[in-house]
Amino acid sequence: MKSAAPPIRAVRTEGASIELEDGRILIDGTSSWWTACHGYNHPHIRAAVAEQLELMPHVMFGGLTHGPAENLAARLAGIAPGDLDHVFFSDSGSVCVEVAMKMAVQYWLNKGLPNRTRFIAFRGGYHGDTLGAMSACDPDEGMHAHFGAYIPQQIFADLPDTPQRLQALEQLLDQHREELAGVLIEPLVQGAGGMRMHSPTTLKAIADAVQNRGELLIADEVFTGFGRTGTLFACEQADIVPDVMCLSKALTGGTIGLAATLARRHVFDAFWSDDAVKALMHGPTFMANPLACAAANASLDLFETEPRLEQVKELEAKLKAGLAPLRHAPGVMDVRALGAIGVIQFAAPVDSQALRARFVECGVWIRPFGDVVYLAPAFTIADDELAALFGALEKVLTA
Repeated sequence: MKSAAPPIRAVRTEGASIELEDGRILIDGTSSWWTACHGYNHPHIRAAVAEQLELMPHVMFGGLTHGPAENLAARLAGIAPGDLDHVFFSDSGSVCVEVAMKMAVQYWLNKGLPNRTRFIAFRGGYHGDTLGAMSACDPDEGMHAHFGAYIPQQIFADLPDTPQRLQALEQLLDQHREELAGVLIEPLVQGAGGMRMHSPTTLKAIADAVQNRGELLIADEVFTGFGRTGTLFACEQADIVPDVMCLSKALTGGTIGLAATLARRHVFDAFWSDDAVKALMHGPTFMANPLACAAANASLDLFETEPRLEQVKELEAKLKAGLAPLRHAPGVMDVRALGAIGVIQFAAPVDSQALRARFVECGVWIRPFGDVVYLAPAFTIADDELAALFGALEKVLTA
């Protein structure tokens, strides 16, 4: 707080651009933390929220229900892989991961196995800023590493991208079977932990190792869901169905906070009881907020009526071509792209604050962190806007 540069005041957004108070326009290369997948202020989403605002901005979801939430739950169950048919709404990505972890622990508790309270997560991962989610983030290099004495102690594995690492994961699963509640994975891309990517083959190996042992697999698709990796959900590329799936960020097209934790039928069945103690006792005040549900339904409309996944495929090719020249920039170790994600990996951490200021001078909003400079733009970004991002990257990173 003492050393950070003052934030820049924004006054308006449109498409892939942010207008600042002083009149400058920035091309957004991050789609506001990967949420505004259709671009800012899409008229269809804006109209749906405005219509809902006239009817009912909010009503509690305890003992009451409403059409926007029921419609959204049915649509999410319809497009999610396999039998992820049961939907629990909350209001942020961290909280939906928290709900997933709580759901996994109580799944075993309801089955009479109260000692299954720990999770296997992967080094390099990031799952959020609330207590349980923090405990599943990378324990050594993650932003929450210094909270080690406070947060629950989980079990960490390397992503099993070699036979030896897969064997090590299987040994952990067997060794900790009696205390294991579940395994958390960010499918295909570890986002805020460093934009590390792994193959569908690796993801499938993880799912098989976990689910063949009867353990619960939680897919954190907060970042990867809704087209970001090239398919609607990253899990589709490995042809897997996690037991629990977490969704947020692009769920409302970057309009209002909303999240959903989806569970398969066998997970839900563990909570189906005459005993109220076996119910999932969790109730975010603004869960299933009607305005947010209206935005999410409108966002799903756009995936149905506009060629979003085709745009992502084209964007991947453009990112690969546009970033390729930066392989030779000073300090660059790797350049990679998947779907609407382009990453420039440095050999050492970058001065993110200084780089961000330079990018603003070039008229773009790019927010480096750790040892990466990355792009995750709106799927609808125009070619000239994308060219502006590439130009700024080249100018700043080769200086």
